[in-house]
Amino acid sequence: MPTVLATKKLKENQRSLLLNADVSLVEYNAIKIEFVPFTIPKNIVNAIFTSQNGVNSFFASVRSNNATSPVINSIKNCFCVGEKTKALLEENGLKVMKMTEYASELSEYLVKNHKNDTFHFFCGNIRSEEIPSKLKENNISFKEIEVYRTALNPKKIERQFDAILFFSPSGVRSFISENKINNSAAICIGTTTASEAKKYTENVVISNTTTVESVIAKAVKILNNE
Repeated sequence: MPTVLATKKLKENQRSLLLNADVSLVEYNAIKIEFVPFTIPKNIVNAIFTSQNGVNSFFASVRSNNATSPVINSIKNCFCVGEKTKALLEENGLKVMKMTEYASELSEYLVKNHKNDTFHFFCGNIRSEEIPSKLKENNISFKEIEVYRTALNPKKIERQFDAILFFSPSGVRSFISENKINNSAAICIGTTTASEAKKYTENVVISNTTTVESVIAKAVKILNNE
């Protein structure tokens, strides 16, 4: 039976996708996410979110301040990266004007279509430079607000796997700090994560979409030689 290491704890339905395909799973959280306190701006017309962590931290702060309705009513448009981020924003009552798979695609869209608008960018301490650098280059007004912090959570793992699932560049760095990829296939959630993995192995595969389920599907396909 092929074995897979997931560098984040999976949900039960995600585990089932592997186990039902006769793939053995080991999992751990390679990174830790900590929400940080921040001041919620009074007027947020256009909001940018590039991860579910950013959305969850934002609304945790909103709820702690008992300000859900006023904040939702003040946000006219949301721009985000990833299907799951979009779904989470909509579940919380916000309108998503544009969703892209990657931050680079979103930055290009904003420059092309919203050059005269102002944005609030809710992000983590380790975030891609794609959006802020592109907005600065094109003199687009924005305020960056750190709403969560990512910390590496290294763990020495004394075994080899047929595939390792990576979900962020930070996850790759965390794993590599204590382990080697060796002959394992590095299945990555997107091109940014894959770029980090390629520093350590040539055996890198990118999922079709930037979702956990797509990473799992790609792993199952490769391990079952489909």
